[in-house]
Amino acid sequence: MVEILVDADACPVKEEIYKVAYRLKVPVILVANSYLRTPNHPLITMQMVDDGFDAADDWIAERAGPSSLVVTADILLAGRALENGATVLAPNGKPFTSANIGGAIANRAIMADLRGGLEQTGGPPPFSGKDRSTFLNALDRELIRLQKS
Repeated sequence: MVEILVDADACPVKEEIYKVAYRLKVPVILVANSYLRTPNHPLITMQMVDDGFDAADDWIAERAGPSSLVVTADILLAGRALENGATVLAPNGKPFTSANIGGAIANRAIMADLRGGLEQTGGPPPFSGKDRSTFLNALDRELIRLQKS
């Protein structure tokens, strides 16, 4: 059964996930280390994990598989989920794939080194309406593909 696993602590597209999940009748599990208010709906579940380092990531990576769609901005979690056969989308709609995850991890390491050396890296661009729209389209497309397979 297809399911959506959400790295939910800072996910800006939870409402969009709910809308698509309701329409396609796909269960959603929001994973966080603190309580999040969620809709009272049988398709939506909140999984609270302890506040240990990467506890939410560990829970998602262990659960993710070929019938899972993982939503996360965390590149390392994306890599772990891909290793388990999951489909992975960033909140801006960018898919993480086996073809692009290596470069994303390398870029993450370079940026961490620059920040460690007190370089001004500027950070990611602000989340936009275009990002939200791109995410909705990608989520819809990937869920339909998973449901057909």
